[in-house]
Amino acid sequence: MKKMKLVMVGNGMAGVRTLEELLKIAPDLYDITVFGAEPHPNYNRILLSPVLAGEQTLDEIVLNPLSWYEENKIDLKLGKKVVSVDRRNRIVKADDGTEAEYDRLLIATGSNPFILPVPGKELDGVIAYRDIADTNTMIDAAKKYKHAVVIGGGLLGLEAANGLMLRGMQVTVVHIMPWLMERQLDDVAGGLLRKSLEDRGLKFMIGAQTQSLIGDKDGRVMAVQFKDGTEIPADLVVMAAGIRPNTELAEKIGLHCNRGIVVTDTMQTVTDPRIYSVGECAAHRGIAYGLVAPLFEQGKVCATHLAEFGIGRYTGSQTSTKLKVTGIDLFSAGDFMGGEGTEEIVMSDPFGGVYKKLVIKDDKLVGACLYGDTVDGSYYFKLLREGRAIGDIRDKLMFGESNIGDTGHEGHNKAAAMADSDEVCGCNGVNKGSICKAIKEKGLFTLDEVRKHTKASASCGSCTGLVEQLLMFTAGGDYSKAPTKKAMCGCTDMSHQDVRDAIRNEKLLTIAGVYQRLGWRTPNGCSSCRPAVNYYLISTWPKEAKDDPQSRFINERSHANIQKDGTYSVIPRMWGGETTADELRRIADAVDKYKIPTVKVTGGQRIDLLGVKKEDLVNVWKDIGMPSGHAYAKALRTVKTCVGSEWCRFGTQDSTQMGKDLERALWRMYAPHKVKIAVSGCPRNCAEAGIKDVGVIGVDSGWEIYVAGNGGIKTEVAHFFCKLKTAEEVLEYSGAFLQLYREEGWYLERTCHYVSRVGLDVVKKKILDDHAGRKALWERLQFALDGEPDPWFEFAKAEVDTRQFVPVATA
Repeated sequence: MKKMKLVMVGNGMAGVRTLEELLKIAPDLYDITVFGAEPHPNYNRILLSPVLAGEQTLDEIVLNPLSWYEENKIDLKLGKKVVSVDRRNRIVKADDGTEAEYDRLLIATGSNPFILPVPGKELDGVIAYRDIADTNTMIDAAKKYKHAVVIGGGLLGLEAANGLMLRGMQVTVVHIMPWLMERQLDDVAGGLLRKSLEDRGLKFMIGAQTQSLIGDKDGRVMAVQFKDGTEIPADLVVMAAGIRPNTELAEKIGLHCNRGIVVTDTMQTVTDPRIYSVGECAAHRGIAYGLVAPLFEQGKVCATHLAEFGIGRYTGSQTSTKLKVTGIDLFSAGDFMGGEGTEEIVMSDPFGGVYKKLVIKDDKLVGACLYGDTVDGSYYFKLLREGRAIGDIRDKLMFGESNIGDTGHEGHNKAAAMADSDEVCGCNGVNKGSICKAIKEKGLFTLDEVRKHTKASASCGSCTGLVEQLLMFTAGGDYSKAPTKKAMCGCTDMSHQDVRDAIRNEKLLTIAGVYQRLGWRTPNGCSSCRPAVNYYLISTWPKEAKDDPQSRFINERSHANIQKDGTYSVIPRMWGGETTADELRRIADAVDKYKIPTVKVTGGQRIDLLGVKKEDLVNVWKDIGMPSGHAYAKALRTVKTCVGSEWCRFGTQDSTQMGKDLERALWRMYAPHKVKIAVSGCPRNCAEAGIKDVGVIGVDSGWEIYVAGNGGIKTEVAHFFCKLKTAEEVLEYSGAFLQLYREEGWYLERTCHYVSRVGLDVVKKKILDDHAGRKALWERLQFALDGEPDPWFEFAKAEVDTRQFVPVATA
């Protein structure tokens, strides 16, 4: 297939992150050309402040060296500013005449600094603070000059002021607002910040309004004059009064702009769907984000649509703020100012330099402002994003995660107290488990190595201290404070993996045998461990270990999904989403006969009968006469398909038949968690195969397999796994992957989390590289599924207790 052409205008963090995500999921779809106005490869703009302060070098903040572009066959055009786009003929043109054709255009031009419109703004020595050139100018000025004035007391201005002071200049910060960082801090925290910075040697003019900049006879700035007539000396003036989305090119070519290039939830411009935009130049739902985490989220969504998966929506971001000034800790997120209908919990220790304010509304944390002690910032941000009710922990909330009993953690080491699933690096979405796993498996011992392998601490750097703590206790620090493993539940100190290994190595076949042999604290276990142990037994020793229905969750015991009103739903299986007139008549007759109030088509291409009384379940299933859809179980749920080559003019393969074959081969399969499969007949991917546990996409030469996707609360795009030629291979490879997951996954762990835990390379090695191992996995799955009963039509074999469906009064 001929590749499409993708041109990206802008070579910054948001745009290149989009390319990284695109190359992960569709590495061969595009010929990519990148225009960068600067003469540098992609670098971490957020870390310019540490470079200015002398804490890092320019080479250390390069994110993607020139070799990366070469390895990925990206045509990089540095030092070339795009000045026009012919949208009719789809041609991009740079200021030196260089042209490039496109099928898709990605505009990631970032933002421009706001320059105060005051007399003297054109003088030599008056600069903004936005890129490497500005940073080098400030470093050179610090070698020659003495007095610096920074206009703007926000994040960027304070970081610039701190860096210049460390370079030996006398620095005054001019801020027109009543306190520093008024958008990120309240007045109390702003006052504490000012005191800390004054103690370091910075000077401040709060509430001062700049009237003009005065130059010397050589045309260089020499002083700043204020509205009240006062002046202060200035050999260097840094404008850090805010940024504006860079929409110059977009406006010139006729794209709709309003506070940025207006984009939809798919990051497509509203004017031209062939043109996408991400980063600080984009305006999404009226907001142009200036922090890196939202921009990376935009990039991930944009990549899925450029890859033609047609999945993912960007719906906006919660943001948090930290200051990159060594030794000063502050954090804010959400509505930290409070207001009508909110409550505030405040702890203030001015002498100790610690201030905390938590804002609560409707029993939820809606804002946090921390100064001096920010160790629990990520925990509060997690509560804020999840919208979790905090009534049960309110009295301990101010004292942080490690002091809240329901977390199961003790001590004051933040890294040790975090769960593996807790987020460490908000910019790149990296959790503790991923970092610790990389440190152990790859033998990492330095912060740079962790950044390289996980990207944690590689963007804004505010999580650096936490990553260093993880390094300390994982690679040889204070292990006494670090949990080496997470216990399965309170009944035992053993982890899920310990229990799985013991069941296999010692051939344990009953729950009672597991509890006795492994020294369970409670003889009968609990509601957390019994379902897990039961699953580990029947998945490890099929046909030998005895399934215990009473150790399953209520839905699996009833073989139906209980609804909020106490009734149940019935979802019969429809092979590959295909049905017949006869099946539809039986469903309709059952709906009328049993007065079922709601009939709904599900997202998995099945029919859901909602509101079935428990006593009617047996007869409803009998009258419908269709196999169980296992909609209630930790099992294969659906195999979603498009109509494929049988009907669709774009279809390259018979996806419907492939879906039916997969579903018939796997439909009785229990697993650590629910499993969803989709088969698309062509790369247009109408069946949404890119966000399923197993996704199969038809291409001209056969089939592409994707694994470990998830369309849940946090969408996870599936990983490309392999390309196959025949339907028989699709069955074998898909089945082998799912059997590996069945054997190695922890109970209630989705495939995306399993693959994240063990690593995609490990999975590929066991399936793609090991022919005999793959065959053995497929055979073990077939052995396990052979004779597995349908619970609604083989009651005795499935050990279904039918007494539960008899009304109590009748019984």
